[in-house]
Amino acid sequence: MGAALRVEHGVDRRRYQEWVRAAEPRPHVAAALLRAFLAGGMICTVGQGVLNLLRASGLSEKEAAAPLAVAMVFLGSAATALGVYDNLAKVAGMGAALPITGFSNAMTAPAMEYKREGYVLGLGSRVFSVAGPVLVYGFATAWLLAMVSWLLSRVGIHWGLAG
Repeated sequence: MGAALRVEHGVDRRRYQEWVRAAEPRPHVAAALLRAFLAGGMICTVGQGVLNLLRASGLSEKEAAAPLAVAMVFLGSAATALGVYDNLAKVAGMGAALPITGFSNAMTAPAMEYKREGYVLGLGSRVFSVAGPVLVYGFATAWLLAMVSWLLSRVGIHWGLAG
């Protein structure tokens, strides 16, 4: 049995695994958390600035929600197209991936790979191939939640926008 555990050069697997563990880089969790927190905070600060501009233009907070989401998706797509967002995501990790700008990056980045094939046949067609499943699942989820809300309202429970 001992011979079966030996590799070619006479080192057993247990010893080899110890060497691998010793050579593995140790993650710096505290630093990663700090970078994610700062990046997420920076994105949210930009979002708050956009919300303040929308509120200053006379919109209520509820009325400003949709334009704010559109603006943040646009900013995330623009940052992806300029190559800035991918660099931010490498440093910030989940701090850049979690906000709505991360969704925008996930939608824009695959399409940018096809830019060299042209804006219509490359970039344009790839955007729709990526957006299609997102839209289908988004519409299906919205419909499902609307049905749940409607059914609950029929028995006297009001929540969300139906309330």
